[in-house]
Amino acid sequence: MFFEETWLDILARVVVLSAIGIVWVTLVIRLVGLRSLSKMTNFDFVVTVASGSLLAGSVQATEWTAFAQALGALAALFGLQYLIAQLRQQSEAFEDAIQNGPIFLMWDGKFIENALDISRVAKDDVIAKLREANVLDMGQVRAVVLETTGDISVLHGDHLDDDLVDGIERP
Repeated sequence: MFFEETWLDILARVVVLSAIGIVWVTLVIRLVGLRSLSKMTNFDFVVTVASGSLLAGSVQATEWTAFAQALGALAALFGLQYLIAQLRQQSEAFEDAIQNGPIFLMWDGKFIENALDISRVAKDDVIAKLREANVLDMGQVRAVVLETTGDISVLHGDHLDDDLVDGIERP
């Protein structure tokens, strides 16, 4: 791509293509917004993983067409993510069609077996999250929620504000 000498060409490709790739990703993220690196939805997470893979592929390109294709794919992914975010804001039906809803795994200190089965989450995983949240007594647990991102939220304490669980079907 740059030089006849193999080692010099590899060195030049590493430096130049990495710099161009990073600048390109930074530019696209500035245009689309920081949400492009979030994992608020399952689609956001897929875009984040795919963008890392495409950036790595662009740096390893041995031809300009492969390099341009990887950078174009990055722009297309971020553009599609932006479009989907806009559609989700404008249409509740669209959001429902592409987005899983949060699920209660525990309510008032008790496991919800059906929800654990449906979500394929093991009790041991929930218990580990309870420990991470410094829960000392199952009676402290108001709710455990499997979020749309796959994260598990532990809500514990003396009181649970209804706004925190609004939109989640109660057991």
